[in-house]
Amino acid sequence: MRSLTRGVVLLAVGGLVVAGCGREENGGDTGGGAEAESVAEGEATGTVEVWAMGAEGESLDVLAEDFMAENPEAEVRVTPVPWEAAHDKIATAIAAGDVPDVSMVGSTWMGEFAATGALDPTPTDLIDEDSFFQGAWDTTVYDGTSYGVPWYVETRLVFYRSDLAEQAGAEEPADWDSLKSMAAGLQEAGARWGLNLQPGSTGAWQTFMPFAWQNGATLVDDEGNYTLDSPEMVEALEYYASYFDEGLASTAVAQPGELESGFADGSIGAFVSGPWHVTLVEEQGGEGFEEQYALAHMPEEESATSFVGGGDLVVFRDAENREAAWKFLEYLSRPEVQQKWYETVSALPAVESAWESGELADDPKLALFGEQLQEAQSAPAIPTWEQVAAVIDAQIEAVVVGGADPAAAVAEMQAQAESIGTGG
Repeated sequence: MRSLTRGVVLLAVGGLVVAGCGREENGGDTGGGAEAESVAEGEATGTVEVWAMGAEGESLDVLAEDFMAENPEAEVRVTPVPWEAAHDKIATAIAAGDVPDVSMVGSTWMGEFAATGALDPTPTDLIDEDSFFQGAWDTTVYDGTSYGVPWYVETRLVFYRSDLAEQAGAEEPADWDSLKSMAAGLQEAGARWGLNLQPGSTGAWQTFMPFAWQNGATLVDDEGNYTLDSPEMVEALEYYASYFDEGLASTAVAQPGELESGFADGSIGAFVSGPWHVTLVEEQGGEGFEEQYALAHMPEEESATSFVGGGDLVVFRDAENREAAWKFLEYLSRPEVQQKWYETVSALPAVESAWESGELADDPKLALFGEQLQEAQSAPAIPTWEQVAAVIDAQIEAVVVGGADPAAAVAEMQAQAESIGTGG
């Protein structure tokens, strides 16, 4: 199993990924708000300035060199930027009117930056929406218009100790009832906690919202109004909290390394997470541990929706070399280039056809992530999402740790979200 990029870990922890949303949340297809200009045919020329974050920023020169070999009159200059500094650096550059041509953007930031008018609409004559996973594409859509391309993705599956499940006679989870039954069975087989779920704190919404989506809940309606106080949301929060109430999950936030070590020693029977944890748990468990655990799709109620995250690439309206910038993004979106990028930094491709051959098709664990990407959502692309996400995180913790009533917590989510607004 190839080691998965730690850059994706940073995205997940920071809540960047990971994150756009399903079409229902974003409010429609590309092309509603702003009109994209076409890109002329022919080779790229001139200099393209690129900001890229984390491990991707340190390795993007590999692909830039190939692009320049195809376009000898073009030069791509990559500036690596730490993820922790990226948001403020981009915001400051937009405010000052001093932007690069291209930048990686955490996908929960897309609405915020698109609302400023700083991003160039995606040219539909050059970039084909249908080549991407739909959930990933939707991370680029704000007010009906796409403002970039999804570059790489992640989604979440259920990791579980298959040896303990077999010992307990527990089946792979298929729906909410069987997920809870498996968690109880894992405890009977010796796990202290049947299922690790985030009890609150930053990013808890990423673990909780898939259950809400599975139950038919939404975050906003087609007009952009918040819909947090639905019966479906209440029911999902009641289900989520029941794991803690019944002693199947711990109300303590796992500290760095605790989840991996607990899963390896069997004290944590299962958890929900992304592809980076494949490497982390196998490193922790040691030789042969890959035979002691398995992955399962998210449980299905009305749907089997998971969270989708990753990184997007954008071109700025004030780019000095717009045409070459978009040609570079089109190049990065080619299936064979996406596969090479996976081979370089283990970032999972956002282009569906890139999963049809090589390790991504042959490795059964990786292939499961590709299958789950067919049914995945994230947050709506609205400028104020980070503030609303913090409200959801706090109310999850109020229920799970503080014992608040789920219906009251959901009503508070709605009230605070309406007070914050959408920023549109």
